[in-house]
Amino acid sequence: MTTKSRIRIGGASGFWGDAALATPQLLASGDLDYIVYDYLAEVTMSIMARARAADPSKGYATDFVSAAMAPNLAQITSQGVKVLANAGGVNPRACADALRSVIADQGLNLRVAVVLGDDLLPRAAEFSDAREMFSGETFPDPARVASINAYLGAFPIAAALDAGADIVVTGRCVDSAVTLGACIHAFDWQRDDFDCLAQGSLAGHILECGTQATGGNFTDWEDIIDSLGSAGYPIAELCASGDFTVCKPSNTGGLVSVGTVGEQMLYEIGDPSAYLLPDVVCDFSQVELVQSGPNQVQVSGARGHGAPSTYKVSATWADGYRAGQIWTMVGRDARKKAEYLAASIFARTEEMLAKAGLEPLTETSVEVIGVESHFGAALRYFRSREVDVKLAVKHSSPKGVGIFLKEMVGLALTAPPGLTSFAGARPKPTPVVRLFSMLIPKDQLQIAIELDGQALPAPEAELGRVADMPDPQAAPAADTPPDDGVQVPLELLAFGRSGDKGDKANIGIMARHPDFLPWIAARLTPEEVANYFAHFLAPGQTTPVERFYLPGSHALNFLLHDVLGGGGTASLRADPQGKGYAQLLLTEKVLIPRSLAVQHQLPVGE
Repeated sequence: MTTKSRIRIGGASGFWGDAALATPQLLASGDLDYIVYDYLAEVTMSIMARARAADPSKGYATDFVSAAMAPNLAQITSQGVKVLANAGGVNPRACADALRSVIADQGLNLRVAVVLGDDLLPRAAEFSDAREMFSGETFPDPARVASINAYLGAFPIAAALDAGADIVVTGRCVDSAVTLGACIHAFDWQRDDFDCLAQGSLAGHILECGTQATGGNFTDWEDIIDSLGSAGYPIAELCASGDFTVCKPSNTGGLVSVGTVGEQMLYEIGDPSAYLLPDVVCDFSQVELVQSGPNQVQVSGARGHGAPSTYKVSATWADGYRAGQIWTMVGRDARKKAEYLAASIFARTEEMLAKAGLEPLTETSVEVIGVESHFGAALRYFRSREVDVKLAVKHSSPKGVGIFLKEMVGLALTAPPGLTSFAGARPKPTPVVRLFSMLIPKDQLQIAIELDGQALPAPEAELGRVADMPDPQAAPAADTPPDDGVQVPLELLAFGRSGDKGDKANIGIMARHPDFLPWIAARLTPEEVANYFAHFLAPGQTTPVERFYLPGSHALNFLLHDVLGGGGTASLRADPQGKGYAQLLLTEKVLIPRSLAVQHQLPVGE
């Protein structure tokens, strides 16, 4: 196999439902070697599992075939671009078959491979003694389990490319594996090239959320407001050493900057010096980001510390039902009226559940939006003449949830004045999907690769050899509080991005200048962040918040445990994935020396 010295990879999908314009936009750049697609999240696997149960030919990302591939296969063929996607969901063979049918209809000659072995649902009974890796809970009743999938790595993808595949479809793999698989194939990286594997994984992490790396959800969104709606999808140009440059297609909107790339690097990670993936334990703490040109950022410095001996496995399972609705309340004392309405609806629901011989609601949620309820004790403004009130409940049966929905509507005419809502159909009970994560030894998994229906040899799993981890560095300490200090909004000192992993959330804060970091660190201690989010954190935790330092990017990463009310579709909250947490924190103020504020032209007030 001939290795390359440089490749260009475009990231075309960050979730199931991403824009169909990504593929033609990236192909129009005319100089890509690979396009990668990430479709899967834990809840997505559950949705796909239900689709497969209803129709054995379903259970994959159908729009990958119909919207991303079908209209663009001719261009993909003529340009010689390889396509890598985890669009197979819980039914990779069906996805590949559908794709081959479209390829044949268009008279094209493209070879399609599938990577199998992640689907462990048929083995559900084997995990009866397993414990959830975070909470310690026992494995759920197998009859209520919708999906069980291991997070596979990149070497099987590379093996499929080595065998001549033009398109590789996988089931569940880690999001970055499609990018790393291309790198392993192109550069002939070996299992012990840990630093290269870490850099390739980081490139995949930057690409895996589409336009989040090119201005989407960016702290300074106003700076690109005129072009944000036409943001270009990200491209990573990698060399054989693993170093890479992030850019985007020319004549597209958005922005590629140290800020946009740094925010994405910090997104949805825990300990940045021990980011565990199947192929490598990544250390992103020393990563450096350099603006090398307009819409170009060089990324280097990721390190690898061996590989784990286990695969992470996630099961999704049904735990009752839920429903909710958002109402609007206007007029004097809008918040008070909204809270009274919620209490009345919950009380009436419990009364009717008892009359029906049903158990009480298992959980309720009321959030008054418009009076800074998300800020908890940090709220600054709590009076409003216009609020939205979100009501949501859980119950073990759809009938119980249905009673809530009926009584909620029925009490509309008995509500305080000023109640209104968008006209539409009444919500319906939907399943509560919970996540159960565990680890299994790699040798308990049988990975298979098929190229156009023919079996290929699968690479043997690396059974693990984690090296000694370096001691984490402490954030630089600020001087004693300055006598002439000024309070400056954190947003003027740092970028921020937050996200979720199960019932955990992370908040990445990256200083805009190294001078600011000591003062940010002094203000944002783990204890202060825990106090700030106390209204969301589950009580009784010994260490609710951990803080990690990334000296290479002058950043801090905060990991908040048990903070999302179950997370995903198990949560009743308006923000079940912590997407707004960074924005909440960025509104706080940090004390810095007046001289520093003047030096960096920051407002100093009176």
